[in-house]
Amino acid sequence: MLPVQVKSAIEEELNGAIARVQYIGGGSINRTVKIEVDAVPYFVKWNDAAAFPDMFSLEVKGLNLLRGYSEFVVPDPVAGGETDEHAFLIMQFLERGKPHWSDAGKVLARMHSYAGRKDERFGLSEDNYIGSLKQSNRFHNTWAEFFSTERILPQMKLALDQQRLSRSDLAAAENFCKRIGEIFPDEKPSLLHGDLWSGNFMFTPNGPAVFDPAVYRGHREMDIAMTRLFGGFDEIFYNAYNEEYPLEKNWKSRIDYCTLYPLLVHVNLFGGGYISDVQRILNHFT
Repeated sequence: MLPVQVKSAIEEELNGAIARVQYIGGGSINRTVKIEVDAVPYFVKWNDAAAFPDMFSLEVKGLNLLRGYSEFVVPDPVAGGETDEHAFLIMQFLERGKPHWSDAGKVLARMHSYAGRKDERFGLSEDNYIGSLKQSNRFHNTWAEFFSTERILPQMKLALDQQRLSRSDLAAAENFCKRIGEIFPDEKPSLLHGDLWSGNFMFTPNGPAVFDPAVYRGHREMDIAMTRLFGGFDEIFYNAYNEEYPLEKNWKSRIDYCTLYPLLVHVNLFGGGYISDVQRILNHFT
């Protein structure tokens, strides 16, 4: 369950013996467990260090950004390291609490509207990951430039290389990219979680919490659309968000265009039914 070398490294980092290990799960990238050392619970994740270089160090930087510029509960990274085969990250274990959807909507709105931001470019000072794929965050002055150059077209070309999408699909995506500037309302970039689906969000006794970020500065409707892609967020959440920082007119009509990026990521990771989802959106631009 927990690799022997990882277990030894964790015990060395925490200066104590692991008394209990509870398997939580994980996906195709990370394995996760809850452990106890000296009666203190921790959340631990590990993966193949060679396959995903710097993934956890970049995750920690993303968590620190969210902690510094939002009121979300963000788990503290306790320690991390590498063995011969694995990279691991030890984090604060978050307990579940009662849902307060109104609080969650307002906290996200305040993060998006944060007035102290100095850099009004779209992007981030370094690249990171979305799932197991590298995510390029090179700075651009407009959302249209950033969304097309760093998000849609790289994923489309990867899908073409994997023969999961066709050249006609790529042509439709290029047509979409030419129209991004007229489709999206003009807004300053917001700090985004970047992968804000229900699996990366929870309620704790101390408030709504987020984790597993893919942060960058982008159009705030990207986070909103991601909350709706796989369901799980109550309508109260959106009402509260709009009371705090109203979304621009017709925001619901742009959800598909925002979800095009995470859907393309899923095409490149998993294929399957995500291909038809992408093609359905691109059909408007053929």
